[in-house]
Amino acid sequence: MNEIRKAQTVRLPLPLAGEGWGGGLSASEVSMAEPKSPAWKVASKLRSNARTLRRNSTDTERILWSELRDHRLNGAGFRRQVPIENYVADFICHAAKLVVEIDGGQHFSDQAERADAARSAVIEAKGFLVLRFTNHDVTKNRVGVLEAIAAAVAERAPTLTLPRKREREQKKQPQ
Repeated sequence: MNEIRKAQTVRLPLPLAGEGWGGGLSASEVSMAEPKSPAWKVASKLRSNARTLRRNSTDTERILWSELRDHRLNGAGFRRQVPIENYVADFICHAAKLVVEIDGGQHFSDQAERADAARSAVIEAKGFLVLRFTNHDVTKNRVGVLEAIAAAVAERAPTLTLPRKREREQKKQPQ
């Protein structure tokens, strides 16, 4: 009597993100942040233009990017040269729905100011707040620019996630 037994698979509940034996969801899957990809279609030509702008960024954009990249500004994640509608935003924080634009000297004519206002209106219609700074502001008053951006992020972003449980416990224990 050959009896074939089927093995039953027992599924254990997965641990919370960041804890346990690695089978749980990653923090990015659990977080409340906005999705990384936009909900709107981006034309391939606009996407290519954004890539070119990232490669050929201005000195002022590089200065500000060095302060915003890698979640350096109060843990807020920024991306640079991101297509929105028919425009490319200099810097964007999806979690705070914030766009930061750096304006050079070509933006100070009447015609350019009207174009910038129209551009801002389109971006704001998507639910974003647009902050505009001049090259001079960024180079001469970088701290003030960063404080203004940080204040806007703090006002608009959802509550940032707490550190992992192990990190909280390590901070409580005296060394």
